Amino acid sequence: MLVQRMILAGYQNLTGKQLRFGLLLTVTTLFNTGAFASKVEDQPQLRQIAQLAEYVSIDYISAVDGGQVINPDEYREMVEFSNRIVEKTGILADTFIEFQSLEKQAEALKKAIQDKQDRTLVRQISTDLRRSLLALMPNSPLPEHLLPMETTEQIFQNNCASCHGANGQGDGPLAAQLDPAPTNFTNRERAENRSILGLFDAISNGIDSTAMLAFDQLSELERWSLAFYTGSLAFESALDVRPAREPKISVQQMVDHSPSQLGDVLPGIKESDVEWLRAAPARLFAERLHPLSFTRTRLLSAFEAHQRGEYNEASDLSVSAYLDGFELVENSLDTRNKVLRQNIEVSLMELRQVLGRPDNDNELVSLMDATLQQLEEAERLMTASSLSSGTLFTASLVILLREGLEALLVVIALVTVLLRTQRRDALKYVHLGWVAALVAGGATWAAAQSLISISGASREMMEGVAALLAALVLFYVGIWMHSKTHATQWQTYIKQHIETRLQTGTLWGLAGLAFIAVYREVFETVLFYQSLLTQAANSQYWTVAGGFVLGAVILAVLAWILMRYSIKLPIAKFFAATTYLLLALSFVLMGKAVSALQEAAVVSISPLPVNFEVDWIGVKSTWQGILAQLAIILFFTVSIFRSRMKRNVTEDA
Repeated sequence: MLVQRMILAGYQNLTGKQLRFGLLLTVTTLFNTGAFASKVEDQPQLRQIAQLAEYVSIDYISAVDGGQVINPDEYREMVEFSNRIVEKTGILADTFIEFQSLEKQAEALKKAIQDKQDRTLVRQISTDLRRSLLALMPNSPLPEHLLPMETTEQIFQNNCASCHGANGQGDGPLAAQLDPAPTNFTNRERAENRSILGLFDAISNGIDSTAMLAFDQLSELERWSLAFYTGSLAFESALDVRPAREPKISVQQMVDHSPSQLGDVLPGIKESDVEWLRAAPARLFAERLHPLSFTRTRLLSAFEAHQRGEYNEASDLSVSAYLDGFELVENSLDTRNKVLRQNIEVSLMELRQVLGRPDNDNELVSLMDATLQQLEEAERLMTASSLSSGTLFTASLVILLREGLEALLVVIALVTVLLRTQRRDALKYVHLGWVAALVAGGATWAAAQSLISISGASREMMEGVAALLAALVLFYVGIWMHSKTHATQWQTYIKQHIETRLQTGTLWGLAGLAFIAVYREVFETVLFYQSLLTQAANSQYWTVAGGFVLGAVILAVLAWILMRYSIKLPIAKFFAATTYLLLALSFVLMGKAVSALQEAAVVSISPLPVNFEVDWIGVKSTWQGILAQLAIILFFTVSIFRSRMKRNVTEDA
């Protein structure tokens, strides 16, 4: 199992062909124990040696000063750690030639400590040894984000404060009983020579011969968040001086190297910039991957989780691969190759099913291989050149028309019903609903740009529930409208009910329906335009805006036409036409609701034998979606039949 994890850890920067080869190699390695597999299996040994070397470089200053031992316990620990480093590198050197240079560096470190050499020399030797180890190790799998600061601080208080103190100063209630003393994370000199990777490994594995235990009960994300948090405590004062521009330091570089080492790795980098990023590590994760790269990364993480036997996690990661990655470029890819977009969507749905089950390695590798090929082709199409101005204009226009038309039809239907029922006084509730939705949409845009990141699953859940509610309400209103298609029935209803029923809570219900119908579309439109703008040059923003403005004009003209001519229809024809319009909207929204809930992994997916898609009416080739939409038609048909039977009985009487 460890073999796959180590191979996959280095996949992030590979091409599509290399990725596919790597996946096949991973499965092959399960059944082989050759030299390559043995070498990769030594990854934990390399990490442990690097951790020990960093520990020596930091704590030697507490053991020796001016060639004299100033703390016998600390010095004894330095000697013990240097002996372990020599022992471990010696075992590796006996197996692989490239590790022989490590053994020489380890021997030099051991001798320097035995001779009580100057702390600067010992630190330099241990730092060089660690740098050599990093060169032999694949990049560490890194988190894509950190937990909120408040959450991480609580984890620290619950698990670390008893030894390290509430503020990380090494003065917790148990500190006096411990030898060596717990680390003071606010000590600047120590922090400048401590890497985030070293902190993460200490949290994950503990440190032998000390009271530092392994906190493997914490999730990987919790441990990474703790590592970044403890690594920030000594640099809090650096937050006062914000850099003029964002420092160009990657997460991997910040994780692997201590602040004092980053100057060698990145010549010209300012010390203040490094300290600012250590103090505010969330900044390192602010820039997201391109959606297709994010999709590929998440799929590889899902594959790794599947190989570990963590099938629920694998399924969750595959859901995120689609919702937080691929879905954001669907519209743009549609303008280039709609068939490819549909095929990738189907492959991602199938992968979710396969990743959630055990004992299917051959099927999984085959499907993963095909999906990576498709993503590689999509990436070529998307990155071969920037989208042309014509394509951007068309995409912008289509997005607004497609998302805005459904909301427009719902609002127009509500307005015309109120006008025909002579309840103009109630129009303000409908207008309040759709205006509030537009305001909320603007707030969503601002929040999505700078404040929050809404996960794909949460987004689809919101869209699915909103679409389901709107579909059910529109279906109910459609049935009600059909029962009033005869003028006599309408006049009777007006006299008996309209004045009382369109009051109090019902009016606010109209406002709520208008809000839900419009905000659902605005919410989705915001996300699509965010994705579209990432593929436009700054000079092309006006082109995107032009498509948006034209779409808004077309929707306004369409609204005027519908309002003007629907009002003039005879009452029976008006109600009949509106009935079927609402039925159609309910049919479309029910399909989209099921599809969104499937994408959010709330509703299961059972594909039909054939794959097809009619997006403009919400039809997709799954049994759940088709049956839900057929249920709308069936219930409507039954309702019409019962209404006619009741009318015939009344007329006969």
